[in-house]
Amino acid sequence: MFTRIGLFLLTNFAVLILASIVMSLLGVNPSQMSGLLVMAAIFGFGGSIISLLLSKFMAKRGTGAVVITEPRNQTERWLLDTVARQAKAAGIGMPEVAVYDAPEINAFATGANRNNALVAVSTGLLHNMSEDEAEAVLGHEISHVANGDMITMALLQGVLNTFVIVLARVVGGVIDSALSGNREGGGRGFAYYIIVFVLEMVFGLFATMIAMWFSRRREFRADDGGAALAGRQKMIAALERLKLNHGQSTLPTQIAAFGIAGGAAKKLFMSHPPLEERIAALRSSTVV
Repeated sequence: MFTRIGLFLLTNFAVLILASIVMSLLGVNPSQMSGLLVMAAIFGFGGSIISLLLSKFMAKRGTGAVVITEPRNQTERWLLDTVARQAKAAGIGMPEVAVYDAPEINAFATGANRNNALVAVSTGLLHNMSEDEAEAVLGHEISHVANGDMITMALLQGVLNTFVIVLARVVGGVIDSALSGNREGGGRGFAYYIIVFVLEMVFGLFATMIAMWFSRRREFRADDGGAALAGRQKMIAALERLKLNHGQSTLPTQIAAFGIAGGAAKKLFMSHPPLEERIAALRSSTVV
């Protein structure tokens, strides 16, 4: 909890400092920024909070995951019992447990509340992993829930969205003013909105890099959590199994960052660290 709050406050502080420096360099009066900041915060946090609140519903719809209410076979009974045991050990409420049809080996956790989350596994995981490996994957996802990762990512994304909206308009106004020759603030014609759009794309890329850096850092913590709940060797074996599956993910974009496996991408934009790095970190960990 302290780490999550600390990261959120530190990010906010960094954004405020950077915004102040940018406004000073560009000669913008901070007193004129209040309306823009309010608007940016509403839009910046609004989307991420709504996504968080709808995350379970959207995840079920996006993957076709079916929640297990009454176990139909021994595998489903084992899934429920394992998640229940791990949730109790992690100090969270019992999540909903679901299975979705996909050939890949993957699983994900989502939800706005650590005591009312969703943990789902693919049919590919159930068919291609041993119980020990699957137990470690479930521990990894339970750790995401216990660490409050879904909430933290939503807060971080809200801060970054706000930063992008504000900075794009401040810099865009200065550029438009210079191009139009109006030093009192520039026109607000078509060119201004094109400039702002381009700047939002550019700043958005940097914001994505920051979010993905945090996502990668969070995966190491979830791996440690999975090792603590299921055992380090089981967690390593699960990641080794993912390597054989090439760590591919076909999860919808909204929840891909919360899966056990990540897709291929340039490192700065990867939501998951390379499996080799995760395995090496576990081998050097003190977790039993």
